[in-house]
Amino acid sequence: MTSLKEIKLSTPIVSGKNEITKVTVRKPVTGDLRGVKLLNFVDADIDSLAKVLPRISTPTLSEQDVYQMDLSDLTQFVVEISDFLKPTSNSVSEESPSE
Repeated sequence: MTSLKEIKLSTPIVSGKNEITKVTVRKPVTGDLRGVKLLNFVDADIDSLAKVLPRISTPTLSEQDVYQMDLSDLTQFVVEISDFLKPTSNSVSEESPSE
């Protein structure tokens, strides 16, 4: 699985003099989630997303950019971030315990 995803926005974000039409997000590391309850982030809590997206986006989005984002675009971010959080392999052994 790639650690970068490009998202094309259906509604561009105007940030200062720039118009953002696509954003690349990278897979968050543990430090990117500081100050955010993991359960809230996984449940796509908008306040949690507004804190984390600026940490993992290029160009860097502000919290205000996230709050003004079209809902369909925010949904794309949620889908891509959810993919990042899926386990990459089955780390639990299916062998029965020894007696």
